[in-house]
Amino acid sequence: MKQLIMFLSLFLVFASCKKDKTEVTKLEAAVIETKAQEGEVIYQFQVTDLYGDDFNFSELKGKKIMVVNTASECGLTPQYEGLQKLYESYKDKNFVIVGFPANNFGGQEPGSDQQIAAFCKENYGVSFPMMSKISVKGSDMHEVYHFLTEKEKNGLQDSEVAWNFQKYLLNEQGELEKVISPNTLPTDAEIVNWIEAN
Repeated sequence: MKQLIMFLSLFLVFASCKKDKTEVTKLEAAVIETKAQEGEVIYQFQVTDLYGDDFNFSELKGKKIMVVNTASECGLTPQYEGLQKLYESYKDKNFVIVGFPANNFGGQEPGSDQQIAAFCKENYGVSFPMMSKISVKGSDMHEVYHFLTEKEKNGLQDSEVAWNFQKYLLNEQGELEKVISPNTLPTDAEIVNWIEAN
């Protein structure tokens, strides 16, 4: 009888340990799955602007963000006008545009940071934050664009920057919500409605 009781006790201890281990494994899997679904947020990145100053995305918490790759010698360059108009309309309503000049398409952004800054100011009166020139695709792609284009990092979707002036829209929590084609104008209803939505 004593042996039977001892056997049952050991069995119960073993069974409860196994159950606990299974529950822990399930919990770990759930945490990993949740992290994968959530992806990262853009606030982890610090970059340099056209003037050599640090720009920290964490300072944009609580704002909707449009990240756009730009170029000075592109057929879409006049979109700067629409971007500036959009920025002026919504900059006081928790919205910001962050421009990243890039020379990835047809050599259409050949200038230095200083030349780009002068071009943007003189031709379009750009006042939204413009970052130092980077690469938005290929082997030297900037880490911000790895985040924007890889589902594993952003939790939304894989994408590829198709051309200059592709737009990435991020919500007030720094999460990627939409990828907008380069040909879609900054003042398009899809973008304006997204900015104005609560």
